[in-house]
Amino acid sequence: ELESLNDAPFSGDEENGGSEERKTEINGNWIPATSITEAKINAKAKRRLRKNSSRDSGRGDSVSENGETLKIGAVPTSPKGKLLDRRSRSGKGRGLPKKGGAGGKGVWGTPGQVYDVEEVDIKDPNYDDDQENCVYETVVLPLDERAFEKTLTPIIQEYFEHGDTNEVSEMLKNLNLGEMKYSVPVLAVSLALEGKASHREMTSKLISDLCGTVVSKTDVEKSFDRLLKELPELVLDSPRAPQV
Repeated sequence: ELESLNDAPFSGDEENGGSEERKTEINGNWIPATSITEAKINAKAKRRLRKNSSRDSGRGDSVSENGETLKIGAVPTSPKGKLLDRRSRSGKGRGLPKKGGAGGKGVWGTPGQVYDVEEVDIKDPNYDDDQENCVYETVVLPLDERAFEKTLTPIIQEYFEHGDTNEVSEMLKNLNLGEMKYSVPVLAVSLALEGKASHREMTSKLISDLCGTVVSKTDVEKSFDRLLKELPELVLDSPRAPQV
């Protein structure tokens, strides 16, 4: 309806450029003359776009409302889509991950891959005949005085709870006591002096069972000599230490 109005001739007042605004009735609504002028301009622009689009339809191009030419069938691309694209930039390949998914950083191989034992090459210039007969053992460093007391104190305190000398013997065998073997009876007696009479009886049994397996008779003699020398210091914590 607006297009039909655009083709209608102007009234006399409009041609004379009258200053008074005239209105036209369309479907019962009064529309100012300025709106009709804008509608005419928009209608002419739409007709121009239709002609251009029909003229360029044979080339496979289309014209947008802004007058820009768009290729039909072209898919717009975005920088984000290019970053997530796993296909080769050169256009070659099938778009699959490199090396079957085993080529990324920090990847040891494809999932489920099992590596065989590497065979020794005799022709290798670094080959050594003695390396086949090597026996590797776990080396446990000997305990120093500070680590000795920190490690053995909870073992002896737990022994006062369960009373199993075999368990204590097995735990001590796994430790590298070194020259600190004689300190085992010293620490056991020192803890027993601070405990009950039953603890002292259990300590006597413990030293008897450990003698000959974990500590020697010489170690036991050396331990009691040290206890007698440290008796003045033991009295500070246990006043009845000389009688006990």
